[in-house]
Amino acid sequence: MEYTFLIYKLILILVVFTITLLIALYSTYAERKVAAFMQDRLGPDRAGPGGILQPLADGIKMFTKEEIMPNTSDRLLFLLGPVIAMLTALMTSAVIPWGSDLIIGGKHFSLMVANINIAVLYVFGVVSMGVYGILIGGWASNNKFSLIGAIRASSQMISYEIPTLLVILSIIMITGTMNLNTLSEMQTSSIWNWMIFGGPGTGISKYLLIPFMFIGFLVIYISTLAEVNRTPFDIPEAESELVSGYHTEYSGMKFAMFFLSEYANMFIVSAIVVALFLGGYQSPFGYLGNLFHAPWLIPIEQFFWFAFKGIFFVFVQIWLRWTLPRLRVDQLMTVSWKYLIPIAFVNLIIIGLITLL
Repeated sequence: MEYTFLIYKLILILVVFTITLLIALYSTYAERKVAAFMQDRLGPDRAGPGGILQPLADGIKMFTKEEIMPNTSDRLLFLLGPVIAMLTALMTSAVIPWGSDLIIGGKHFSLMVANINIAVLYVFGVVSMGVYGILIGGWASNNKFSLIGAIRASSQMISYEIPTLLVILSIIMITGTMNLNTLSEMQTSSIWNWMIFGGPGTGISKYLLIPFMFIGFLVIYISTLAEVNRTPFDIPEAESELVSGYHTEYSGMKFAMFFLSEYANMFIVSAIVVALFLGGYQSPFGYLGNLFHAPWLIPIEQFFWFAFKGIFFVFVQIWLRWTLPRLRVDQLMTVSWKYLIPIAFVNLIIIGLITLL
């Protein structure tokens, strides 16, 4: 039994690792295609039908590209920066709930690598460590542009973690749990039990919560954009000012690791928002598995719904990049400290009072 469990967990880790990397790879393809559509051009269309193999071609290019390291850089830390950024991005995928237990031969197999009770705290603890990779990489490059980009990234991520955690506290007050799988189970298969619609409760308090939960959803989504350095909060890598920011001196696979970690984080934070507010892996319309009396089908449907919701919010992040202008540094800090943090704090207090009703 123990060997079966270990083998299953190893297979699951490999599958989740592969899915996360594939989503990150093809998010780059989606980015280029969406940008091309919005700018009335074709985008990548040579590598495979419709350019579908372009991410693989880019990967081969990165593997075979010459590695350049500045003579005045700190060699060890220069190598360590992109490794930390990529590692923290992949570590967070361990607690993502892809669906309920898969039943094979009467045995239950979890679709989570690690079902831990403090999953929410774990995710944001690990994500916050990702800034060390950026800061180390920017400092070790011994380049002024890289250092400025790294400092911007650290100040930005620290600032926007505060409203994010205030919103998460409001979720914990309502549900009493930090387990992402439990949060998904609590929101059931009815769309009206999703947290964005007041959660699974009943009575007047549920309806009073709806506008404040929607505000919390907007605050946390805006904050996650800043956490992963996406437009309009992409000033750490502002091409017009800093060349490429903290990864100016990076090339080849080290640059690719920074690049892929950003796109992996895009999906991770989208998945967390989905798990917290949009039912997690729950279907908004019920399950075909229940209709056709095929319980084995339900986890597959749940995996599809979770992936669909997460990828949709990745698309929204890409959409915003080609729609909104970049904020200045002072504007970025103003949005967090003067608007999002006070709104999230007041929202937390109001939600706390409503839960006492």
